[in-house]
Amino acid sequence: MSNMQKLLVRATTGIVAFAPVIALAQFGEINSFISKITAFINNVLIPLVFAIALLVFIWGMFQLFINKNAEEAEQGKKLALYAIVAFVLMVSIWGIVNLIASGLGFSGEQIQDIPSVPTTGGAR
Repeated sequence: MSNMQKLLVRATTGIVAFAPVIALAQFGEINSFISKITAFINNVLIPLVFAIALLVFIWGMFQLFINKNAEEAEQGKKLALYAIVAFVLMVSIWGIVNLIASGLGFSGEQIQDIPSVPTTGGAR
């Protein structure tokens, strides 16, 4: 056997040997690891990005309205515009992702305390 054939046989053996591990990975530590990463992104990174965009907007408004220098006021106007565009993009992308996730059934959250319509208990 040539070296290339030996390498191919070893790679195929490795793939076949680890296929059940990969198939059953959803029941083990990988699932909790992925859920921890998702929770970190949702609970830390996304609010951090929104906070940075808010600070950029506030700094732009400060430069636009407080500073007397026309050049800094123009830069403040640009910063405020960029922050508004960033807000719109972030909220739009967030909404689209949530719409797709809920449409495909990936959002595991149930809506709690939905008000119900009172009925008379008679004919419907």
